[in-house]
Amino acid sequence: MSRRTLGASLLLLVVIPATILAGVFVLEDRKYYFVSLLIILYTIVPFAMAFERRKPQARELLVVAVLAAIAVAGRAAFFMLPQFKPVAAIVIIAGVSLGAQAGFLVGAVAAFVSNFLFGQGPWTPWQMFSFGLIGFIAGAVFRTGVLRKSKLTLCAFGGLATLVFYGGIINIGSVLTAAAPFRWEALLAAYASGFWFDAVHAMSTMIFLFVLSGPMLEKLDRMKSKYGLMKP
Repeated sequence: MSRRTLGASLLLLVVIPATILAGVFVLEDRKYYFVSLLIILYTIVPFAMAFERRKPQARELLVVAVLAAIAVAGRAAFFMLPQFKPVAAIVIIAGVSLGAQAGFLVGAVAAFVSNFLFGQGPWTPWQMFSFGLIGFIAGAVFRTGVLRKSKLTLCAFGGLATLVFYGGIINIGSVLTAAAPFRWEALLAAYASGFWFDAVHAMSTMIFLFVLSGPMLEKLDRMKSKYGLMKP
């Protein structure tokens, strides 16, 4: 792992969770807008670091912005179906096609912007980190060769990542942001009561990956090849 990649990983996987926890215990969840903006700033830094010897081109940033906008629009389009959302699927596609840093950025931005429609609150930083983490892991695992672009592997990864990482982190955040002191019994109750919601979310991610992964990855690969996008 290069120093650049290691630095980006530490920033995304250590500094961001530490910032969220500081917002919970130090700022008492009253500055969640500030914490959310810090997360956006943190995600931009490693994304810019992903390019050697040159700065990111405007069209590369545009692709990330468009994917985040698609995720926001998809979440809004299925507002009537709780937890049945395409956000995680699009974030995984972004991570696989554009890299781990871009996947994290798409997930964090999509969660932050879409919550202007669904409601901002102490849960926003947790959602930003959860969606971003899924995109980061998708890009990192794809780079190792374990995750491939086949629908079967993408759907299996998407369902597992949504259930374990997104559901697991959001449940922890729900307990930590509650008014009562943290208790392990409360965490277990959160996992038990939220399991079916997480299962629906995981299933929806698999469905959207099955439908969207093929055409979206094909289009993104063509764009990368034609315009030289996301090449170090």
